[in-house]
Amino acid sequence: MTGRANSVRRRIWAAAVAAVLLTVWPAATPAGAVDDPPAPVTGSATYFDGLGSPYGGCGMPQSELDSQDFVALNVYDTPGDYSFYPRPLTGANASKAGLWNNGLNCGRYVKVTVSDYCTGVNDGAPGQAFCRNGSWVSDAYNGATLTMLVADSCGDSNGWCRDDPYHLDLSKPSLNRFAKNGTPVGDMYPNHWNNRHMTWSFVPAPGYSGDIRIGFMKGAQAWWPAIAVSHLPNGIHGVEYYADGAWKQAQMNSDMGQSYIIGGVTQGATQFQIRVRDVSDSLVNGGRVYSFALPASCGSQCGADYTEASYTTTTPSGSPSPSPSPSASPSASPSASPSPSASPSPSVSPSASPSPSASPSAKPGTCQVTYQVASSWQGGFTANVTVKNTGAAAWPNWTVTWDMPSGVGLVSGWSATVTSSGTRWTAKAPSWATSLAPGASASFGFQGSGSSSPGASGFACS
Repeated sequence: MTGRANSVRRRIWAAAVAAVLLTVWPAATPAGAVDDPPAPVTGSATYFDGLGSPYGGCGMPQSELDSQDFVALNVYDTPGDYSFYPRPLTGANASKAGLWNNGLNCGRYVKVTVSDYCTGVNDGAPGQAFCRNGSWVSDAYNGATLTMLVADSCGDSNGWCRDDPYHLDLSKPSLNRFAKNGTPVGDMYPNHWNNRHMTWSFVPAPGYSGDIRIGFMKGAQAWWPAIAVSHLPNGIHGVEYYADGAWKQAQMNSDMGQSYIIGGVTQGATQFQIRVRDVSDSLVNGGRVYSFALPASCGSQCGADYTEASYTTTTPSGSPSPSPSPSASPSASPSASPSPSASPSPSVSPSASPSPSASPSAKPGTCQVTYQVASSWQGGFTANVTVKNTGAAAWPNWTVTWDMPSGVGLVSGWSATVTSSGTRWTAKAPSWATSLAPGASASFGFQGSGSSSPGASGFACS
């Protein structure tokens, strides 16, 4: 065995979870959060080809990562239990959290050291031992090291992602960049790989200089200002935004630990101020305040996967102010359950253009619908749907129906309430964006089981 099964991650267009839990993380590490492991620890290692598009599990496009040497940590710690549990893990499920830590370990670095090679079968089969019919042996690659960035999550239903709490999923192109005595090993993959052990520990960002980066995510706008924060000195455990004269706590965007839903300095404004807390719950740079605006290139809504924002900074004198109490911020976008071999990726926001509830209703049928298969694999697929109000009046409580071929089942939906009754499927506006203004659009998506072909048909609006 020279690699991990299903090593190519089929990335979902929208984010991580089937059920939307709008969790506001407290400023301190939340109850049930996972402590750092004793350092160093040794676990199984697998590889994956890349984050996919548009985002990785932390809410960052691969092209915008601080390092192209990156890893995924386990979403779950459920030995012997390979079921899916809604993300982020809360309530009774909080104890099932793995070292992904509901995204709270995003943006951190790990120093990884190559350990033993397996001479047997090492396929991560559920309920089976690692390295069956063989043993772990050291070889010339033991001791090679590489410092890597936590950028993704592993929630797959296999032994690696469920049975081994210290499992690392490594970026495949990084395997031959591990260095020993200052020289890259060059050829550990493929002939000397076989899902090795790796020894690792969390470390601060190596050689850190400069300041954080802030970028707006696709679909970001005044009423859904979703940002991604990167180039962090020691991870990120929270973002606070200044609105209406007070600091408020932003909601994490599902469990994408570098993506937060902030708010304007006044309701609906496109001017923003934030400050950031690191993994130790300390305010980054002594409470430095970052002031920025929705970039002009976005217009009223950002169309690119990532649009960097320029900012100015101020650092308050004296001690940082106390952490704010949880407060309501613009709702985080819903997100999708992982595909059979993928970790989740971030949500694409609908155009949440809030129209007054008393506005006249749009006439049924005055809409335009675009349907696109985003990814597919044997036995399943994800699809994105965009609906536009082409009428002259606001469209409250928008609803779209369509037909799916017989044999296709609904696994989950995001950014809308998606249901199915036989072959007729329905998507209803989410509670946080019920109305579409004239000319406005909303995007939602779903994961289906079965074949993606011949696809959806018979779209109707009501």
